[in-house]
Amino acid sequence: MVVLVTGGSKGIGLAIAKAFLDRGEDVVIGARAPSTSLRSARLHAVQADVRKPEDAQKLVNEAVARFGGLDVLVNNAGIGRFVNVADMTLDDWHAIIETNLNGVFYCTRAAIPAMRRRGGGFIVNISSLAGKNAFPGAAAYCASKAALNQFSEALMQELRYDNIRVSYVMPGSVATEFGGHEVTGAESWKLTSEDVAKVVLDLVSHDPRSLPSRVELRPSRPPRKS
Repeated sequence: MVVLVTGGSKGIGLAIAKAFLDRGEDVVIGARAPSTSLRSARLHAVQADVRKPEDAQKLVNEAVARFGGLDVLVNNAGIGRFVNVADMTLDDWHAIIETNLNGVFYCTRAAIPAMRRRGGGFIVNISSLAGKNAFPGAAAYCASKAALNQFSEALMQELRYDNIRVSYVMPGSVATEFGGHEVTGAESWKLTSEDVAKVVLDLVSHDPRSLPSRVELRPSRPPRKS
């Protein structure tokens, strides 16, 4: 199995890449700065910015050239800049929408022909519970994830008869440095990147007759609200 993970050099993407490598799969990771702690002959790191259609195509081309094809695409690359709309710059807005939504479109569009040549595949989009539960200071991020959810729903229906399954995963609070957040010991209640990776591995391991098309993943015991 050949797996492409965008945003695969840190956080959730790194955990997903490691999980597939540990299972013996060939993995390509794409990132703007693709340095990684992972070391394996089955790993190929590619410098790419998913906001650029040509870079999205390059990722797919590299997977095909290095490992012979593409079976799984994990659209994980994403950013979050959390500021109220009145204070948001145009650059912030465009960066979020272009990465979290346009980047998924570019990579998916590039991957479909390669998967059709293989007779099928699996696309997993990493969304967020923010796509259904909006909160102040995150209008752009929430909008990008809500749109990603609908994109995934439509894509699933478009590709099912090509034997390409589509799922999206909506994690809640995850203990990563996403959006410039600093992880502290007080956040042990949060999900880990490995929790999300396990869900992705479980999804692609389902018998082809079944499709868990959406997974909501949340901490089981968040702090009680006062």
